[in-house]
Amino acid sequence: METTPIDLELAGTCVNTLGNAIGMPQLCDAWFANQIFWLLVALVAIYLILTRVALPRVGAVLAERSGTISNDVAAAEDLKRQAADAERAYEQALADARAEGQRISDEARAAIRADLDAAIAEADKKIAAKSADSEAQIAEIRDNAAASVAEVARDVAGDIVTALGGKPDQAAIDSAVDARVKGN
Repeated sequence: METTPIDLELAGTCVNTLGNAIGMPQLCDAWFANQIFWLLVALVAIYLILTRVALPRVGAVLAERSGTISNDVAAAEDLKRQAADAERAYEQALADARAEGQRISDEARAAIRADLDAAIAEADKKIAAKSADSEAQIAEIRDNAAASVAEVARDVAGDIVTALGGKPDQAAIDSAVDARVKGN
């Protein structure tokens, strides 16, 4: 296959007669103007693509993320405030429950004290009644004992007089025992 020679005047000094580049085409000074033109066209195209398509999308994503973060921070602050409110409410409820428990305890103590005082008063009444009965029984026993002692003393005095060979005078023995029992 045969290649047709190219016009060197159009191609410039950077291409041989067969159309092959001599050296690096980027460094060919004859093509600098052409390369700068296409560089500017490419940069303008990239600039337009970035400003019209890519950067608005990136900006939207960043704005969305910023909004999400702001909303999350606001929600966290709200939850923190709610947690603080709940803690204050819990502490208040706990203090109220302690106060209520103390009040109930005091009422129970007062009721128990009243019941205890009533029971003690009732027991004191029963003890006083039993004590009065016991004192009456003791007085009766004492009186009976004194009478029994007087009677035994009369019998013994009469037996002693008889044992000594005398005749007992019952009236004299009774008056002597009565005088001794009365403490005269």
